[in-house]
Amino acid sequence: MDTPGEMRAFVRAVELGGFSAAARDLDLTPSALSKLTTRLEDRLGVRLMNRTTRKLALTAEGEAYFASAKRILADIAEAEAEVTRFASHPKGLLRVNVGVAFGLHQLAPAIPRFLEKYPEVELEITVTDRLVDLVEEGADVAIRNGVLRDSSLVARKICDLHRVICASPSYLKRHGTPKTPQALLDHNCMTIAGAPQLRRWPFDVSGNIEYVEVRGNVTANNAESLLQLAANGVGIIRLTDVIVGDGIRAGWLTPILADCHHVEPVPLSAVYPHGKHRSPRVAAFVNFLVEHFADAPWRDGAEPRVSNETRARLSSASRRAG
Repeated sequence: MDTPGEMRAFVRAVELGGFSAAARDLDLTPSALSKLTTRLEDRLGVRLMNRTTRKLALTAEGEAYFASAKRILADIAEAEAEVTRFASHPKGLLRVNVGVAFGLHQLAPAIPRFLEKYPEVELEITVTDRLVDLVEEGADVAIRNGVLRDSSLVARKICDLHRVICASPSYLKRHGTPKTPQALLDHNCMTIAGAPQLRRWPFDVSGNIEYVEVRGNVTANNAESLLQLAANGVGIIRLTDVIVGDGIRAGWLTPILADCHHVEPVPLSAVYPHGKHRSPRVAAFVNFLVEHFADAPWRDGAEPRVSNETRARLSSASRRAG
C-alpha cells in the first residue's frame, strides 16, 4: 500500500487540473497516475472526483479529502525537510560513555571544539571504567579500549594506543633506572588490580617476545590512581600513552626500556548499538572522534624511541588489529 503516493497523485491532479499535467509533474504516465487515483478511491470506497475529457470535478468527499491531504503532504514535506536540516545540523541530547583515563585526559579537553562545531547538541557524559550495557544504560555511543566482543554493537576504530613503561625522575634517582627487563624484578612495579595478565610485561628479545612478571606493593582498580602514584615517586607503571603522554612530554615521567619494550597496540574504538549510526548526533560525534584523535595527538613529542625490531612488530600488530 502506497498511501502517500496515491494521495500525492490525487492532490497534484486536482491542483494542476488534469492527469496529463500532474503526470508530467510527477514523472509518471497519465495512465499510471489515473490508476493511482482509482486505487485510492477503491480503497476508500468513495468517488473523489468526476472525470471528463476536459476537466476534473471534485465530489463533496473529494473536496474534504483534498483539503486534508494537502495538509498531510505539507506536514510530510516539513518532516523530511526537518530531518535534512537535522542531518546537516545535528542537535538534541547525546549520551556518551567513556573510561576515566581517556575521558579526563583527552575527551574533556576536546569537547569545546565539538560543541563549537555543533552548538545545538547537548552532551551527557558518563565517565566510568565499569563496562556498561549501552542499551540498558540508554547510552548512544561509548569509547572503549580493546577488541569488541559484543556482537550487538557496532565499532569504528579511532586509533591504536601504545603501552609505555615509565616512572618519575625522583623514583629513578632514588632507586636507579632498570637497564634490562629482568632488572624490573628489583623494582616496585604497580599494576591494575584484578587484571593478572597486565602483570606480565612483554619485551622484544632476539626476535622473540619474552615476559617478565613484575611485582610491587600497590595495585589499583583504575589507571588514573596509578598515574598519580607514579608521579609522586611510588613506583614504575606500564600504561597506555593516552594516559602517560602528557607526563612524559612535561618531564614528570620518564620512559624506561623503550628500546626493547613491546608496546602491544590496543585498539581504541567508538561503539554504538545497531541502528544508532542513523542518528546525525552519533554520526557527527563519531566522525569528530576519528578526525580529532586518529593521529593520537597525545603522542606528539611524548612517544619514546623504539627499536627497529619493535617498530616492525608494532606495524604488523596494528595491521592485524585493523
